[in-house]
Amino acid sequence: MLETRAIVVQKDSQFTLVEVSGAGGCSVCEGKGCGSSKVGQLFCSKPRQFKVENHVNAEVGDEVIVSIVEGTVLRGISLVYLLPLALMFAGAVLGGGWIAGEQRDGYATLGALSGLLIGFLLAKRIFSNKSNHQPFIARLIRE
Repeated sequence: MLETRAIVVQKDSQFTLVEVSGAGGCSVCEGKGCGSSKVGQLFCSKPRQFKVENHVNAEVGDEVIVSIVEGTVLRGISLVYLLPLALMFAGAVLGGGWIAGEQRDGYATLGALSGLLIGFLLAKRIFSNKSNHQPFIARLIRE
């Protein structure tokens, strides 16, 4: 499980909005070792807010641990980037390979754009059907 600390800022019937500060790194070195916290601060200095499932009934102001199943991030990246890219190349090859003459580049471009669009739509459909990809509040922090 990948975990991070967050604070509940809003709660409704279905989801809870939590705020995660980008100050710390992973839990291994608390941002003092590899420099990942500095890279995070460079690109995202403001606190980020996420909608998560609230199975522990956390209230506004509670400090919580938010978890996501390991491998979800990598699968999401593969779906969002690699699948459309692969289909874009396949569309370009199929569109440009069957036509000879001056219009070959136009058909290759059309095939590439079609493959890219189909890849994005397919990735969205695959990812939306899986409910176990949703981050959730694992536990409250009591100090």
